[in-house]
Amino acid sequence: MSPIFDYFFGQYAEYETLDIVLEVVAVIFGLLSVWFSKQNNIWVYPTGLISTSIFVYLLLKWGLLGDMLINIYYFIMSIYGWYIWTRKIDAEHFTPITRVTKKENIISIFIFFGTIVFVFTVYQVFDKWNSWTAYVDTITTAIFFVGMWLMAKRKVENWIYWIVGDIISIPLYFYKGFTFTSFQYLIFTILAIYGYNAWKKNIDRNLQTS
Repeated sequence: MSPIFDYFFGQYAEYETLDIVLEVVAVIFGLLSVWFSKQNNIWVYPTGLISTSIFVYLLLKWGLLGDMLINIYYFIMSIYGWYIWTRKIDAEHFTPITRVTKKENIISIFIFFGTIVFVFTVYQVFDKWNSWTAYVDTITTAIFFVGMWLMAKRKVENWIYWIVGDIISIPLYFYKGFTFTSFQYLIFTILAIYGYNAWKKNIDRNLQTS
């Protein structure tokens, strides 16, 4: 085994084969979900539900409560988003891509700080403040909670939260020993940048034709 391979994937020597396979499958469906989101395609939610279901199981098994809570929330919000994206606002039109309103910005702030309080409480109850990563997890969880809510509402600004959270998660997951998931977040970052530009163009195009 080469030193480079061992550096990136050596930690998997201690993992069960099934868990490695499940992580790879979850990563693939996670990437598909973000790709479909970039394309403004409803398949973002079925693929996302598969990915989050697998990650909830794995993260619970690995004792990563903060990350598990993120994926439980993703699962719930995917069902909500699926409904919003397929709900017609009139006889011919579905919920469109729009920008956040002042009210939604205020709600986003409450979601962010409410999540921090919630995760802090969970970590206190389960005595998980045993690493600096727990503090970073608290912040990324709050960022992703807001991003997922805004995506479900079909707000273009959701991509900004994903970009910030993904960039933080790349080295974080690598440090935790989950190389495949770290690579996933690297690709997520690239897709999120493209997603933001695609959704912004969608809004601009609709403004020109309205």
